[in-house]
Amino acid sequence: MKYIGKMGLTAAFCTAVALPASAQDTVVIGEPAWPAARVIAQVIKTVIEEEIGGSADIVPGKNPVIFKAMDRGKGDIDVHPDVWLPNQGSLTAEYVDAKGTVALSESTYKGMTGMCIPGYMAEMGITSIQDLATPDGAALFDSNGDGKGEIWIGAAAWAGAKTWTVKLRDYGVSDFFELTSEDEAVALANVGNRIRAKQGVVFSCYKPHYVFKLHDLALLEEPAYDPELYNMVQPNEDPDWLENSSVATADPAKTVHVAYSRSLEERAPEAARLLANIALDNQTVSAWTHEVVVNEMDPAEVASNWVAGNKDRVQGWLGY
Repeated sequence: MKYIGKMGLTAAFCTAVALPASAQDTVVIGEPAWPAARVIAQVIKTVIEEEIGGSADIVPGKNPVIFKAMDRGKGDIDVHPDVWLPNQGSLTAEYVDAKGTVALSESTYKGMTGMCIPGYMAEMGITSIQDLATPDGAALFDSNGDGKGEIWIGAAAWAGAKTWTVKLRDYGVSDFFELTSEDEAVALANVGNRIRAKQGVVFSCYKPHYVFKLHDLALLEEPAYDPELYNMVQPNEDPDWLENSSVATADPAKTVHVAYSRSLEERAPEAARLLANIALDNQTVSAWTHEVVVNEMDPAEVASNWVAGNKDRVQGWLGY
């Protein structure tokens, strides 16, 4: 009986020791379809697995799907790696501010959005968004001779593409341009081809992004941001979003966060602490995207190399 009691005590001790590890659920990271989000997702996964000793998976998803899953808190998707505000402000208003089921990282990095043209187009006198809203301006960007220029507004699923649809209408540009929304990789391949041929091209651009390392680009001027002239309603807020939106000014300053389900504070508290404290910057994220897209490195390899070379910074995120 004494022997059995000792074995039982040993088993109980082992079980107690194992509890913290078993309590750490697998963290599922959503992966939106742009380069920065893909690499940040891999960095988070690498830190969870290699520094915390936890488990993490990555699954593709669009912004509304990821936020709804984080809201449920069931582990379908726990993390959005690259939340741009105010672009995704309707989602954070619902799930962060109103419901409180989703949290944002305390630190942010700055983003920038606009319309870009090659530097040689700026030298031809195209410097402002209003320069596009004329037949002569549009003709410089007409690749198929149909009398309209072409302008890429971003991938169809992006909140920013909806905003550009409204802005270009209210600037009067869409009267002279066809708005396109193919996937980013396809659009930027076309941008590269047209720049190499010294042809006219105008497209939605943002930082951090590798495209600024590849080409000499100029940002088209817009009227300074004015909240009185900026009323953007996203489709998840109103099915009549296009009719009920009006935007005739530059975007407000962008801030970029990591978002995570508050359920992780119970299900995987070390991962939740990481996500609350993670601090990124424009230069680092741009370098990651350059490695992935231009140098064709696997995002997981980029993440692993960076984490291995930046232990002090990562340990700061973990509170060590």
